[in-house]
Amino acid sequence: MKSRIFFVSDVHGSERCFRKFINAAKFYDAQILILGGDITGKALIPIVEGPDGNFRLSMHGEDKTVKKKDLPDYQVRLRNSGCYYFVTTDRELEDMSGRPDKVDAIFLEQMKAVLAGWIALAEERLKGTDVKCYISPGNDDKLEMDELLKDGEHVFNPENSVVSITPRNEMITLGYANPTPWHSPREVSEEKLEEMITALADKVTDRSGSIFNLHVPPQGTDLDRAPAVNSDLEYEKAGMGMLKMISAGSTAVRSAIERYQPLLGLHGHIHESRGFARLGRTVCINPGSDYGDGTLRGALIGLEDGALKEYMLTSG
Repeated sequence: MKSRIFFVSDVHGSERCFRKFINAAKFYDAQILILGGDITGKALIPIVEGPDGNFRLSMHGEDKTVKKKDLPDYQVRLRNSGCYYFVTTDRELEDMSGRPDKVDAIFLEQMKAVLAGWIALAEERLKGTDVKCYISPGNDDKLEMDELLKDGEHVFNPENSVVSITPRNEMITLGYANPTPWHSPREVSEEKLEEMITALADKVTDRSGSIFNLHVPPQGTDLDRAPAVNSDLEYEKAGMGMLKMISAGSTAVRSAIERYQPLLGLHGHIHESRGFARLGRTVCINPGSDYGDGTLRGALIGLEDGALKEYMLTSG
């Protein structure tokens, strides 16, 4: 029995990337779609309506004044880059000054609305097919997203569970991360992370065909190289003005992979470290992420009778 998986991670709210992800089932003839965490976006942009009928907004750090007829195009561009937005006035924006709770409430509302729409879109696009789509949260996704990630006809949330994605391949999924400088919603110590992974891995009945869908890549591989940041969240520099690079992956993930030796490790989290790594018999993959410009980085994986037959990175 042959199966094809299309795996992506870290779309961070990009409408264009998510739509490409769903359309990839038909494009690549994939029976299994997996989105491995960090679903939601990181920025909320106010669109301020002025008394002259024009609108002001910031896009990629550049302030713009937009006519009403052109606003829908800018809204699409914001969503494709992963940004959320809300339309407001100068007075309303002033009222929000010093009220982060109001901004947070709008941010959360936008995240939930977009995610709900995505799930509905996926169910609609995959209707009448045999495609199964697995979407789980990552460390950057707020816990409130879990209430939307309910199992449907085609879309399933495999987080913190063991799922048989083929008759011979079981998958464990965990979106939690080891500590980061950003203190994201789903971070735990390396010790706790190892406990969580072990609790899942011990439930797998056939480890030889198992897939570890762990958001964070194993530490000390080509999949976890990231720019170092200081306490002010500024990039640190090395010699000749180059960025200082560090291994930002998880020792717990590496330990679990070396101990259990699954067939496949699926990872994300570190956008810059796109590629493959082998730990013993395990092939680990990080497709990377360039969600900001709407480019979808992915991995296409072929399975046959439970064995790994082929794998390649994709971009488009």
